[in-house]
Amino acid sequence: MRGWWQDLTDLVLPGECGGCGVPRTVLCARCRAVLCGAAVRRVRPVPEPPGLPVVHAAARYADEVRATLLAHKERGALALAGPLGEALAGAVRTGLRAASASAEAGVAWSRGGRAPVLLVPVPSGRRSVRARGHDPSRRIALAAAGELRRRGVSARMAGVLRQRRAVADQSGLNSRQRLDNLAGALAVAPAGARLLSAGPVVLVDDVMTTGASLAEAARAVRAVSARPGGPPGAPGPIPNAAWTSAVYGGETWESREEQNVGSRQERTGRRPDRQVHAGVDDAGGVVDVVCAAVVAASPDSFEINRN
Repeated sequence: MRGWWQDLTDLVLPGECGGCGVPRTVLCARCRAVLCGAAVRRVRPVPEPPGLPVVHAAARYADEVRATLLAHKERGALALAGPLGEALAGAVRTGLRAASASAEAGVAWSRGGRAPVLLVPVPSGRRSVRARGHDPSRRIALAAAGELRRRGVSARMAGVLRQRRAVADQSGLNSRQRLDNLAGALAVAPAGARLLSAGPVVLVDDVMTTGASLAEAARAVRAVSARPGGPPGAPGPIPNAAWTSAVYGGETWESREEQNVGSRQERTGRRPDRQVHAGVDDAGGVVDVVCAAVVAASPDSFEINRN
């Protein structure tokens, strides 16, 4: 209810630009150009965490872009999800093109056939979701999926990652501490394994700093392939799944829209084509983490690509 009311208020009575503070607009033309008009670039944090997929970012996390992301995340300017999703969609498209050009990734991409690209957001902590009233990455991912469909790319948001244990606040931690803090913290919800094996996966987030969150998300998604019939000690369902359902089940329109997308597919009987691989249970399947995309990344991660 809180999210619905905030959405309506933002649309009817826009306060000020999320990027620069100009009154009576959600995001002014200049700030939108900074967010969505720059060339998407591959970004690499230093040091680069093990297991991090190829990441593309739409903009540098600075100035107007930083202010816009914080306005959406911390101040509840939910109407900013639209332009942020547009920026994220651009990063996803660039990442998919780069993956298709790679011989190794091209094989994995071809397995998806006509299946939709699955945008899997890195989830916020349950305390943050409750405090903010929404999960920013999920909301932006849903907007990005809609933008991709408008551009002719079959895509949907798949919010299947959950935190399996509490983690400390990442602010103030260095790259090594963030890796340790997040190690083993994420897992795929039990019902998510089948969905993830139905198409190519692109991990998405609002911001990348050290890359620890995306690396952990990639580990959790790839672990799905090892569940049924996999090696001993493969990760299983999330402990205490009840509280994760309660936290995320109470979210605003992004959760309901995700459920509606699945319902429409079931009602029409249309299911994406996919290949079932020998020796892999149909509920698990082989998961292709094609790449990752973020709205913004630290300026340092851009600089490394100039050398």
